[in-house]
Amino acid sequence: MKTFLILFLIALIVPLSPAQTLSSVADLDQKVQAYLEAQQGQSRMGHFSDSDGKLLYEMILKNNYTRAVDIGTGSGQSAIWMAWALSKTGGKLITIEIDETRYRAALARFKEAGLAPYVDARLADALQLLPQLSGPFDFVFMDAPTVYAREFFDSVARQLVVGGRYLTHGVRGDGPSEYLDYLKSLKSFETSFDTGGEFSVTIKVSER
Repeated sequence: MKTFLILFLIALIVPLSPAQTLSSVADLDQKVQAYLEAQQGQSRMGHFSDSDGKLLYEMILKNNYTRAVDIGTGSGQSAIWMAWALSKTGGKLITIEIDETRYRAALARFKEAGLAPYVDARLADALQLLPQLSGPFDFVFMDAPTVYAREFFDSVARQLVVGGRYLTHGVRGDGPSEYLDYLKSLKSFETSFDTGGEFSVTIKVSER
């Protein structure tokens, strides 16, 4: 509970959107917190941990990001953390899932957590849908098969704003990777690694 109290205090620093009040923020926080606590230790949440989720949550709040994309909805756990943060910045999340069973299950979880209004969930192949999305975007999280990592990145790189971040889950900076070598070679981006999880964090520093 101490962690959630800290996150709530951080949230109060972020300006409210016109549709929000302190009461509505508190009500939503309580509902999301109750949902997350109920899910702790349950295997259905897969490999995405609360510490991973807090990293995404805090990064969105700190940078006041509002236009986010989630490549690979999966269980919906990462989307819940991102949508929770976006509910405070006045933003919204587009999340993409190719598997209909996982997609339907995630929709139910978004509703249960009270975050459905902040999520635009798409049942689609991300490789096909990403080039069709209208940007710009300021935050992208990729948690899909890394065999397509470069294709996913290239599909949204031009629509990422300067100062925006592209996170890739499931990679580490201490091993060989053609994908990571590719990211490091890009002059318009800077890539680093989160020491608390398996993330690469790529920041767009210029348009060219």
